[in-house]
Amino acid sequence: MMEIAVEITSRETIKPSSPTPDHLRHYRLSFLDQISPPVYNPFVLFYTPQNEGDQSNIDDLSSKLKASLSIILTHFYPLAGRLRGNVSIECDDAGVPYSEAIVKCQVSEFTENPDPRELRNLVPFVLDASDETTLGVQFNRFDCGGIAIGICMSHKISDALSLLTFINMWAAVCRGEEILAPPQFPSAELFPPKNILGFEPSTGIIRDNIVSKRFIFKTDKIDNLKARYSKEMDLDRNRPPSRIEALSTFIWSRFAWSTRVYSEPSKKCIVLHAVNLRTKFDPPLPQYSFGNFYRVAVTSLQLDSGKECYGLVAKMRETLRGIDKGYVEKLRDGKEHLDFIKRSAEVYLKGQLLAMNFTSLCRFPVYESSFGWGNPTWVGSPALTFQNLVVFMDTKSGDGVETYISLRVEDMAALESDEEFMEFVISPGKEHISE
Repeated sequence: MMEIAVEITSRETIKPSSPTPDHLRHYRLSFLDQISPPVYNPFVLFYTPQNEGDQSNIDDLSSKLKASLSIILTHFYPLAGRLRGNVSIECDDAGVPYSEAIVKCQVSEFTENPDPRELRNLVPFVLDASDETTLGVQFNRFDCGGIAIGICMSHKISDALSLLTFINMWAAVCRGEEILAPPQFPSAELFPPKNILGFEPSTGIIRDNIVSKRFIFKTDKIDNLKARYSKEMDLDRNRPPSRIEALSTFIWSRFAWSTRVYSEPSKKCIVLHAVNLRTKFDPPLPQYSFGNFYRVAVTSLQLDSGKECYGLVAKMRETLRGIDKGYVEKLRDGKEHLDFIKRSAEVYLKGQLLAMNFTSLCRFPVYESSFGWGNPTWVGSPALTFQNLVVFMDTKSGDGVETYISLRVEDMAALESDEEFMEFVISPGKEHISE
């Protein structure tokens, strides 16, 4: 995909429509906020042309966005504040940066051949340059009359589900609806902040030599993988592999084989899966609980298990089962977990640990954000600066899984040279987004 010109035409700050009450002006970060990486979580929401060439219509859309953003910020008051170190947010109604941009191309040039690197031009912040600002919005106008809303929210204050909750509640306000179930902010009470001296939350952020690409696994290919990894499972006692279990196993096995991981027996290998903790509380927390309510299930790998990794599904399932009510109770104390992540970071920084991180946004409400002009044509994720990161999202049509893979340049080249991997995916440039 050729580089596309994006010109910022205006910048302003949107403040809450009413001031934050005095008793809410100091928002404490939780322990889980403190150990989250200092990056922005991004989404870009594409909408097809309303009335082609009607500039006043697009101006009206932007005005509605700004007015509804001002209203929704009264419910999500920390987002209009500013981070103070790794400790708290000063909820002083400083406001949210809102920029407008002209994109010199058609919407279809992005959605027909999405490039995660190009999507970075449609969001307001550099993703790994997180600062005290917790939220930013960029309203992008395309030559065809289509628009894209680029949103960045600091990972220091929220996980991906919190970001989607915010987007969908903002969209509801823009449609003229009332917020009947406002967000809740229990994170610092549930996970009190700690002294995390000795742990650096930015561990794992890599700026150089990382490439991110998007691949599609169609449903029939996923079914083939699920059947493959069912072979060594007792299906009378166990359910078959899920989509995410099968895809994680396949991607790890092809990555490990193509990059010759097995030739380094001294290296410790793990796969990590992000887990939503809201469902692990007793009783479960509401899905609109705002903050970082996630942790990772860590599965250690044996490099002698063969290139197919048939036993990996059962091992991953076992570690995921360990993220339960008892795990949450220990996590609330925090000390044991802090010691664990400090030790893991030390091993990683010495080059003795190879980790592959999997995050699934499948079944998340990604396509429910109608601001009054229909649901998004497509929702994309700009390239993140993490090594060995895999993000899964449902395709809009529901016929497969979009998979964003971030690797070192040489590892991506090796993976794309792997015939078995390429046989199962639709690679960049081969897939059009269906509307």
